[in-house]
Amino acid sequence: MDVRKDLKKAKRIVVKVGTSTITHETGKMNLFRMEKLVRELAGLANEGKEIILVTSGAIAVGQDRMGLREKPKEIPAKQALAAVGQGILMHVYEKLFAEYGQIAAQVLLTKENSARHNQYMNCRNALLALLKMKTVPIINENDAIAVDEIKIGDNDTLSATVATLVDADLLIILSDINGLYTANPQQDKNAKFIDEIGEVTPEVEKMAGGVGSKRGTGGMYTKLQAAKIAVNSGVNMVIASGSAEDVLREIVGGTLVGTLFRAKDSHLKVRKSWLAFGKRIQGDIVVDQGCEKAMLEDGSSLLAAGIVSVDGEFREESTVRVLSLSQREIARGIVNYDAEALKKIIGRQTNEFSGILHGKIHDEVIHRDNMVLMV
Repeated sequence: MDVRKDLKKAKRIVVKVGTSTITHETGKMNLFRMEKLVRELAGLANEGKEIILVTSGAIAVGQDRMGLREKPKEIPAKQALAAVGQGILMHVYEKLFAEYGQIAAQVLLTKENSARHNQYMNCRNALLALLKMKTVPIINENDAIAVDEIKIGDNDTLSATVATLVDADLLIILSDINGLYTANPQQDKNAKFIDEIGEVTPEVEKMAGGVGSKRGTGGMYTKLQAAKIAVNSGVNMVIASGSAEDVLREIVGGTLVGTLFRAKDSHLKVRKSWLAFGKRIQGDIVVDQGCEKAMLEDGSSLLAAGIVSVDGEFREESTVRVLSLSQREIARGIVNYDAEALKKIIGRQTNEFSGILHGKIHDEVIHRDNMVLMV
């Protein structure tokens, strides 16, 4: 199947635009590029597509308005700039969308909105209602109140979470680079462009460099993490240049633009999406080949006998990643034991637990009903 041509059928599309795409090097808003972006989005909406825009830039815009040359390091100062910049940013978007006959709706999210299942469902229902009303939801992280404990961290991850939340068909991340290369093309002249990725493996992740521009928070690595979320939720994802002419129309038209990350065959059910991507990852569990095979081929729960090592300090009912010996992520799930207890039963059979642990005993470390396979 030609996935590129299949993108023409995408009905619900999430577009993420980074700070470097909508601001100049001076820190001021790039109104020409914002107008061009809104014009393309409005055009897609007029065709009957459902559009959600995830935008960065609030802190950068606030920094410019307050006349600061450098972004402050203190969290309260960043939050204050976000509060100033978000209103300005939304005013410009609302005005531009109105000129093209579209109604914009502001939505501010934090990790807390997805970490709890009832809030996850409330966010989903609200976004779906906005789409039903034919509006264009404009989403940003609520930087004015977010702290590390409830912060999503970057809008690449946020856009993928939103795409999962609303069962999107396509996620487009617009950046200052036109896709994924085998190495950083700014540093390695032999770097080769990759037009399609079937799976985000540890080898693919090694191709990503550090953070992006000085005005943004994300680099290629955060985009690859977003790709993991999207494709495992049944969402095709494309990374492309935000400065390219008619980039959205070209992508949706099936043209070979940017790097395409192919979606897995079927969408996760809503609860499975929440298990995998709504909750913060607190640690890693590495399993042996036999355990990996049983989980992937037989759909087995995770048992202590197949665990090789445990990394992180997590509590019972935290969400953890399950990794193969080669560090390939094979599953995510809610663990029945805290890290300290789990380290005591590594490699043990269930009937040995009572002589080692105190308190409630679970046969499974992660029950298959609370686990999502990632491959």
